[in-house]
Amino acid sequence: MSWDESKVWQQGNISENFYQDLLDDATAKPVQDAKRKKIVKPSEMPWEMARQGLLKHLLNEQMNTRMETVDAYMQIIPPGSRSGKHRHLAEECLYVLEGKGYDLHQDCDVEITDTYHWKLQVEVKRYDWQAGDVIYTPPNTIHQHFNADPNKPVRLISAINRIYKYCGLNDLEQLEDAPEYDPNVVLDASIVEKYLKKISK
Repeated sequence: MSWDESKVWQQGNISENFYQDLLDDATAKPVQDAKRKKIVKPSEMPWEMARQGLLKHLLNEQMNTRMETVDAYMQIIPPGSRSGKHRHLAEECLYVLEGKGYDLHQDCDVEITDTYHWKLQVEVKRYDWQAGDVIYTPPNTIHQHFNADPNKPVRLISAINRIYKYCGLNDLEQLEDAPEYDPNVVLDASIVEKYLKKISK
């Protein structure tokens, strides 16, 4: 039996060293990783005035750390304020370090075939939390964090897996900005302190 493939497989003049590159990377990576941080000091954790709110990045792929698959940041929500509202494909967990408040979650029905699309469910669910609790955000859920205390700040630690992005599913959509968001502000510790001292009116 004759196959058409037998007539074409020898075509092409491109030559690469892709497999050797994998071997070289496997050899070099331990040396490279030895230079990457296993301990990140607070002074090395970048601040960001983000559409999601006031953030201090603990681990991020753009930081020179050994962490390969997880991003983590601290979210600071001033008294009586709220985070931005967003949706992402990766699940997320947040540890409540300080304060009390609640989340609003709106689940989405998702279908991934040749195309990726989702449909909002009608119900919006409320989840109350306080310091010491862990908040779980399911994949693709629209969510927002609210500080229920008009006098004290909230601090949350967010951890999220970046593997989805490496798989071509970096599906992140910002639906509402945090009230504090100002693209002209370069956030630092002194500016964060001013936000923390604001009392909601």
